Formats: sequence, C-alpha cells, structure tokens
Amino acid sequence: MTTDLSSQGLMDIYQALSASPSGKIAVKLSTGEPGSNYLRTELIGELVESLEGTIVECNTAYGGSRANTAMHYQVAEEHGYTAIADVDIMDEEGSITLPVTGGDNLTENYVGAHFANYDYYVVLSHFKGHSMAGFGGAIKNISIGIASSEGKSHIHSGGTGGSMWGGSQDAFLESMAEAGKSVVDYLDGNIVYINVMNRLSVDCDCDGSPAEPDMHDIGILASYDPVALDQACVDLVYEAEDGQSLIDRIESRNGLHTLEQAEKIGLGYREYRLVSIDG
Repeated sequence: MTTDLSSQGLMDIYQALSASPSGKIAVKLSTGEPGSNYLRTELIGELVESLEGTIVECNTAYGGSRANTAMHYQVAEEHGYTAIADVDIMDEEGSITLPVTGGDNLTENYVGAHFANYDYYVVLSHFKGHSMAGFGGAIKNISIGIASSEGKSHIHSGGTGGSMWGGSQDAFLESMAEAGKSVVDYLDGNIVYINVMNRLSVDCDCDGSPAEPDMHDIGILASYDPVALDQACVDLVYEAEDGQSLIDRIESRNGLHTLEQAEKIGLGYREYRLVSIDG
C-alpha cells in the first residue's frame, strides 16, 4: 500500500509487485460515464504507457453513454484514454463463453469476444461505492467489467436470464464472484490487481452524477489476490473516521457477501497482510 496518490505512487506500487507480464497486455479499467469519478489520465497515464498495453473495456447493459460501441469509443477519447494507449471495446463483436466451476448460480460467463486476444491483464480499479453491489473494486472489474453487455445482464439476473433488475440481491453478488473466478481460472495467474482509493463516493463510475465524496482519499493498494485486495480496501473504509456513508452503502446492499462467496468458491482469501511501501 502507498498513501502517495500520484503518478509516481502508482508506478511504485506496481513495481513493488515485481510483476513480469509478457505477450499482449490488457489494462482493464472502467472508462466511466461523463461526469463520474473515473480514473484520470494524469494519475494512470505513466503506468499505462510503460506497459505498452491496450486499455480494454466492455459496453454497458443499462444504457448511458457507453451502451454502444461507437459512443463508448467517443467517451474513451473524451476521457483521454485514447491519448495514452490503444482502446479496445472487447464486446464490439459479441461474446465468448467461459465456464464457471464451483458456482451456486452461474455455469458460464459471457465476456467480450476480444477477451482471449490478450495474454496478461493488469486490472486497474477505482475503489468506490456502488448503487447495487455496495462497493466496486477488483472483483467487480473482472466480473461485471469484463462481461459483455449480454454477460452483465446474465450476472445481474443471478444466472436466471430474467430481468437484470429483478433478481435476488444475494444471487447477483454471488454471481459477480463466480464470473470473476471464470476469468481468473482462464488466465491461470497472468493477472494482477491495483485498487485506487480516491474520490470515494458512495456511487460508482457508472453514475454520471455521483454523490460528492464525503471522506478523505486513502491511497493505492495492489495484490495478486483480488479478494484480499478488496477486503483490505473495505477494512480501510471501516477504519476511516469519515467512512460512515460508504459503510452504510456497503451494508445496505449486503456488499460483503461478494467477498464471502469469492472466498468460498476459491477466488482468493479474505485474510491478508497489509504492507506499506512508504518510507
């Protein structure tokens, strides 16, 4: 962990992982709705450029400015992402299916058809609240984030194929963990996770009019375990003197259940050791 929320701090936390990506590298982030708290290029640009990778994302399933590919590329350009890397909307040519093993809700996960074009994924997530999931971090970014528009609806419905807004809340939370596991199983270790804890609104970057953050920035964390990483971020919110609004959002959506399911199915571990790289 570092409290240095700067381009150099992000470089330092990535380098502390001693990752050795090879082949075609994808940087998975949320392009964010216009007006949201998406990750700014002045923070992430140096890291993304150093990786010589491609920024990857998928279309939304709820409408908004990123619901179709042409509009989505335009948003990516407006947010400065096309200036620091190539951008690939991975489901512009549909979906491919990944098997889900050990899940309670999903047996398959639909991801963007271009997902398999990449050898290594650097998952760069803005940790924040979320109106349905309670919070969004690494697990959300590899599940809902890598799912195609079709796959997003499948996860939201808890695998039932019904309304993405009318399914069981717990089944949705569990399905995020299960979809994430299918991605991690496929990549077989060729993935690393970084969570940026700034602009900690109760609302997600999928919200173009998010609530203004009412707590202080915390820092940047990184891990090879998405469950441990998200758990550490949640714990830091609970420890913060001004974190009550985000805690209320997490608890009102039963958001911790995603972490429970993720550990249960073997996506990762909720126990961790937090190491500071600050001098």
